[in-house]
Amino acid sequence: MSSPTPLSASLPLSFQAYCGDLFRELARSDQRRWGEVYLRGLLSVPGRKTPTRISEHVLGRPAVQQLQQFVHQSPWECGPVRRQTALRLAGTFPVEAWSVDEVVFVKNGDRSVGVARQYVPSQERTVNCQLACAVSLVGAGGGLPVNWRLLLPPHWDRDEELRRAAHLPAHEQSRPRWHYVLEAVDEMTEEWLLDPRPVLADWRHESETDPLLCGLEARGLGYLVQVSPRTAVTMPRPHSALPAVRGTVADLAAHVARRTERTPVSWQDPVTERRHRSQYLSTPALLCARPAAGRAATAHRPTPRHLVADWPFGRPEPRAYWLTNLPARRLAEALPLAQLRSLAGAGLQRLHEDFGLGDFEGRSFRGWHHHVTLASAALGFAALRAAAAPRPERVLSGSAV
Repeated sequence: MSSPTPLSASLPLSFQAYCGDLFRELARSDQRRWGEVYLRGLLSVPGRKTPTRISEHVLGRPAVQQLQQFVHQSPWECGPVRRQTALRLAGTFPVEAWSVDEVVFVKNGDRSVGVARQYVPSQERTVNCQLACAVSLVGAGGGLPVNWRLLLPPHWDRDEELRRAAHLPAHEQSRPRWHYVLEAVDEMTEEWLLDPRPVLADWRHESETDPLLCGLEARGLGYLVQVSPRTAVTMPRPHSALPAVRGTVADLAAHVARRTERTPVSWQDPVTERRHRSQYLSTPALLCARPAAGRAATAHRPTPRHLVADWPFGRPEPRAYWLTNLPARRLAEALPLAQLRSLAGAGLQRLHEDFGLGDFEGRSFRGWHHHVTLASAALGFAALRAAAAPRPERVLSGSAV
């Protein structure tokens, strides 16, 4: 791979320092230089961020082959780049939670890695697409995606022709979604050494809830996981003077509501900054499912959890349900904490609109991971640069009223 011509100084000097940290573990100097070119293109090219447009805009000459080789084929590891991005952001912005979100890459054809006509829970419809899981740092800096997993449909395990064409590693197989989430948070805690934060996730459309919760508990991680009203639970014995109840979370919330007062709570929406008021109801709850196998099964007894229901004033039933292992003294924070997922959604939307997240045209597994990693790094740099400008302080915490 030939080395690119030097970059001009149209971006602040800190851009070079940022790239120096980001790409310090890339083996070759030409990889580090092409990383700067691609990252600068994601930050500055208007419209679609393709290798053709990036090379013409950044270098003033065609360099499509070199950029494609860097993204699609060059054997650099994503992990160190993601780690540097996450450490830089976590060291600059207070992080209140880690948000797990589904990301959809709509595609034509069926040859790109992981593509299938598949059901998309977040859209409640079937789409020809790639599905991914992003883990974002959320807090005062907004929503900043730092870790990625590509979800493989089952038929990709069996189709050797597809796997060869996409250069899919032999160990990459279709797995339950909770497995991808646990793998990602393990990397963030054990390899990146980030300070753990409560994990936020929308699990309303998943058939298995307990494996995710058991896995997070086995790792000592807090969580607030939104679940379907039909999720089966039982109230642990004994619980005050209430009889044991077995049923769905909706049944349990209705049962407790007949005997327990709901608590008003207020919070400020982290995206719109509008003030909201609602009520929450909480009660201890246990899932009925059996614990997952492996590391998630380290506990011999079911772990007590709380059900938290968002029950707005004047409504006959809750509008949302969460299961959490937050301490009882922090349950008033559950509704405001849940709203932080909107920051992650806004960050992912920015990645699509401003940093070319969906513009990757390759088919390979390695290329896809390289592209989403660099898109996250571009958003990270933009967030760090914006942090230097004065802005009103966001109010993200809620309070009981």
